Amino acid sequence: MANLLEQLRAMTVVVADTGDMEAMEKFRPQDATTNPSLITAASQMPQYQSIVDGVLIDALKELGDSADPKEVANLGFKRLAVAFGKKILKIVPGRVSTEVDARLSYDTEATIAQAREIIDQYDQAGIGRDRVLIKIASTWEGIKAAEVLEKEGIHCNLTLLFGLHQAIACAEAGVTLISPFVGRILDWYKKDTGKDYQGADDPGVKSVTTIFNYYKKFGYKTVVMGASFRNIGEIKELAGSDLLTISPQLLGELAAAEGELPRKLDPEAAKAMDIEKIAIDHDTFVKMHTADRMATDKLKEGIEGFSAALEKLETLLAKRITELEPVAAQ
Repeated sequence: MANLLEQLRAMTVVVADTGDMEAMEKFRPQDATTNPSLITAASQMPQYQSIVDGVLIDALKELGDSADPKEVANLGFKRLAVAFGKKILKIVPGRVSTEVDARLSYDTEATIAQAREIIDQYDQAGIGRDRVLIKIASTWEGIKAAEVLEKEGIHCNLTLLFGLHQAIACAEAGVTLISPFVGRILDWYKKDTGKDYQGADDPGVKSVTTIFNYYKKFGYKTVVMGASFRNIGEIKELAGSDLLTISPQLLGELAAAEGELPRKLDPEAAKAMDIEKIAIDHDTFVKMHTADRMATDKLKEGIEGFSAALEKLETLLAKRITELEPVAAQ
């Protein structure tokens, strides 16, 4: 019998949730996702120092010797995620997700502008838009930005998604893909209730299952990519999801595990379910979000966490620039 990873691939697109390209080469996923925390971690790995240095040296040369190091770091920072993305696309046959600055999560226009900058870098590298997803936080402002971008042919991955209201708003906006965070939902409920959850009782699993069935019931084109897993039990309960993005550690556990993996999510079964359709406008979104303590807490926490990772990365880049200035001057 095939291992669990091979069985999963037969019904779900498997995506690698990492900035570590060696892990991607090992597991050969269809797609790859990155986020500020993953890029920051990868940037500190010796094997990827050449990518970081190349971006910074180009930024130094472009801005000139008199440029403020912070300005150089900021330009390098804007280009680093794309530099990783371009390398990743040489490994995976499908798409890479590159994230907009999390600090812009409540600014629709700034999110649109940075997304266009990111896609322009890929365009200039000759990489088609069908191979890139722009990651944006699932705030109301982020969803509205994605709605504009999708109409321009810029495909979006709406991340930090914790509630059905966010998912419905994304689908109504015509977003390409959403990334509901399974493990972070579990974390919140364990802390809030003091209980442990297993299998289908996992609140994160329940949330993604509800979203998947809602989408398939009403025929939305937006696809569901479960993310942020804490164990392979969560992954097994979501077998059949459109996509799942999985860390290298859990990919390894799935590859080493044997046994039968039954399909848990079925589009055809969802179509026959009795599900109420919900109309989402701004006021309804805000009302539902405010009423959902978990979604409110985790969205805020996620944006703050990614923002902190970006600030750490900017500090690391600024420090590295002082070491590289003599090299760039040659």
